Amino acid sequence: MKQASRVELPVMTRPSQTSHTSRGYLTAFAAAIVLSTTAIFIRHLSVTYRLPALVLAFWRELIVVVTLLVVLTIRRRVSLRVDKRHLAYLLVYGFVLWVFNALWTTSVVLNGAAVSTVLVYCSGAFTALLGWWLLKEHLGIIKLTAVVLSFGGCALVAGANDPAVWQGNIPGIIVGILAGLAYAVYSLMGRTAANRGLNAWVTIMYTFAFAAGFMLVANLAGGGKLPGTAPAPADMFWLGDRWAGWGVLFLLAAGPTVAGFGLYNMSLGDLPSSVANLIVSTEPVFTAVIAFLLLGERMTSVQLFGSLLILGGVGLMRAFEREPAGV
Repeated sequence: MKQASRVELPVMTRPSQTSHTSRGYLTAFAAAIVLSTTAIFIRHLSVTYRLPALVLAFWRELIVVVTLLVVLTIRRRVSLRVDKRHLAYLLVYGFVLWVFNALWTTSVVLNGAAVSTVLVYCSGAFTALLGWWLLKEHLGIIKLTAVVLSFGGCALVAGANDPAVWQGNIPGIIVGILAGLAYAVYSLMGRTAANRGLNAWVTIMYTFAFAAGFMLVANLAGGGKLPGTAPAPADMFWLGDRWAGWGVLFLLAAGPTVAGFGLYNMSLGDLPSSVANLIVSTEPVFTAVIAFLLLGERMTSVQLFGSLLILGGVGLMRAFEREPAGV
């Protein structure tokens, strides 16, 4: 009888384990799909309404803060107050987010949805190098290979193999790669937030609030001289009574920004973080498909190959996270 019980127990637990794993995969892929629409929304607003990049970024950040404030207040499961000793950290974190959002939004305007999304995934390589330099993380052969693949893929996506590109959209390429660098710094700071015992959603709310403040100052102080800022203070309400545009802006903030990260967090309940991260890193593929279907953007075969190199580099680094430190 003991032998029978030993045989039956694993059989009885497999369906539950399979169900949780399947749910985790579906949720993570849903997060990737939702997040992949971010650049599509930004591209639509910039093309249809000529909305300045940094004005768009300000309203996106502000709507995220209001959305999270309402949701967290209604749920009342976490305190919205943070210890004073964390405020300086959150201020710096918000500044980094402001830099990233400014560069990312500008990159989408200059490069298009598909290319800008792929370029920002240079952050994987930057994260590995900065982690080695600043956090003393191990940088083995697998990580170095991933760095080479990622940078090589970025070069192909940016069209660095075509001399004409360097005479045309070089500002867009530089902004796109800088956005990846800023995202890497933002990701590294995110690693320390949990160590401080900060609630993830409260952290997002505060960092976006500080970022919105920085973005507002940049727009008002820029006077239209800083690229992407409001030409005049009144232009902060650029959309005016075009309610369809405000609706798209709200969907951008409450959808890809809030819901996307929410789905991702849900997937972590059923999957290891390395697996969930690998699945969500398919975001550029979904962005390229959606940009083709909705915006008619086309990536060349060389750019598609570069995209695969970047995804391959991200996949290797996720695999490296499961390896022993000495690999």
